[in-house]
Amino acid sequence: MPESWSPFSYIVVNLARFIRPNEITFSGVNSTFPMLACLLAKQAYDWNFVYINVAGGVDPRPSHVPLSSSDPVLAEHSASIFANEDFYDLCTRGRMDLTFLGAAQIDGRGCANNSCIGDWHRPKVRLPGGGGGAVMLPTARRACTWRTEHSTRAFVEKLDFTTSWGGFHGVVTPIAVFVKRDDRLALQSWHPEASLDEVRARTGFDFDAADATPTALPTAREIDALLTLDPAGQFERDAAVRLR
Repeated sequence: MPESWSPFSYIVVNLARFIRPNEITFSGVNSTFPMLACLLAKQAYDWNFVYINVAGGVDPRPSHVPLSSSDPVLAEHSASIFANEDFYDLCTRGRMDLTFLGAAQIDGRGCANNSCIGDWHRPKVRLPGGGGGAVMLPTARRACTWRTEHSTRAFVEKLDFTTSWGGFHGVVTPIAVFVKRDDRLALQSWHPEASLDEVRARTGFDFDAADATPTALPTAREIDALLTLDPAGQFERDAAVRLR
């Protein structure tokens, strides 16, 4: 049994743990961590789910794991092919169970900013915008995001701009896993090499941690699946995730 997490494996595996049996799950553009999480879940867990990706694949069996989460290889051996409008249609009809969406800033309600840092009219940084997230975050049954850093500039009391309303149901960082509880993000668990005090110090909003515990270690099957997906450690090196 593995005795510790790497920051990279912590994010990928804990994203995979949000996936549930028999649900429809979507991973989008620029979403390497969710792509790996979905492919990992297919190998590591004994139950099935429907995996749709932004390349259009539905339960694909790719010949290799691509660097880009939009690579057409993610449509290989698919049961069918989905167009962009089909993703949004599933969400707005209440059929998308889980979607993974990125976020630059996240507040205590789980809302997202992907538009700008600073004042909208004179921003310090102009971000790429919400894309489909502005539709999918409010309409998917659940949505999860991830950050490769955990800091008060990413987890803020007040967003500089609200791009996507509705609130994430799960957030994973190198040191913590949050879940939605009573319309706010609450701490579910923290990295065993971190602490509750560290998570509080690195988070810009208050959160409930009444039921939080150190995160359960990865199972042998989860680790084996991740090694199969990233045997040479290229994804882990490229991600360069640090605990601190």
